[in-house]
Amino acid sequence: MEYDPIKDKFGGVFNKSPFLRKTFYNMLDLLLLRTWHVHKDLRSWMKQHPNGADILDAGCGFGQYSYYLAKQNKNYKILAVDVKEDYLADCRKFFASAGLNNVVFQVEDLVKFKNPESYDLIISVDVMEHILEDVTVFENFYASLKPGGMLIINTPSDQGGSDVHGEGEESFIGEHVRDGYNKEDITKKLQSAGFSKIQPRYTYGAPGKISWKLSMKYPMTMLNKSMAFTILLPFYYLAAYPISFVLNYFDTYTSHKTGTGLTVNAWK
Repeated sequence: MEYDPIKDKFGGVFNKSPFLRKTFYNMLDLLLLRTWHVHKDLRSWMKQHPNGADILDAGCGFGQYSYYLAKQNKNYKILAVDVKEDYLADCRKFFASAGLNNVVFQVEDLVKFKNPESYDLIISVDVMEHILEDVTVFENFYASLKPGGMLIINTPSDQGGSDVHGEGEESFIGEHVRDGYNKEDITKKLQSAGFSKIQPRYTYGAPGKISWKLSMKYPMTMLNKSMAFTILLPFYYLAAYPISFVLNYFDTYTSHKTGTGLTVNAWK
């Protein structure tokens, strides 16, 4: 399934006003389990950096993580980069209307982008599964971090993260260039890029797998067949989200021996 066209359509609807854009961000925060895990790591990191920091949002998409960080601390200086100029243009317009002047949006290709020893934090969420030259990007991340800087990556695992469970199956999301990583694979690649302290953990364990199907897979499958299903979405989520909320909580605050998602913290 091609996921980007559906995202683009929703993005277009929620770009019609700042209120709708904020509503969109709030929906992503509630629905996306990956956001629960990333926010957990960001809250821990922010406690160590209360007075400001330089941050790279590497593959910012709709800008929801830059928005979260910018709202938390006006002293954070954030560079948000992506290859999609239309996404960035929408972000610039919204952030200006929201009075958030501590974020700069810039078109960049992560395979080529490097800004030596410039950032205290780099976040890369739902990005690496789209980039074939992953080791080159990891090397650029390492070079761009300040000594002691932290990298947070969130990506599907190879244990069904792209809804691939056997040889020959196709990814649920057609834009992915790989089905995912396992802990050992991504650790070796990050080590080859220069990182020595690396902490990977599986996400989307047993509770998360169910939550993802309820909150994302089933609605996206319906919308991929016809956008007319948009009319039914509020009623669907009214019934499904309370269950997903509980499942998301347990997935975020328990450990998993395996899972369809992978979050990695690494330090320079």
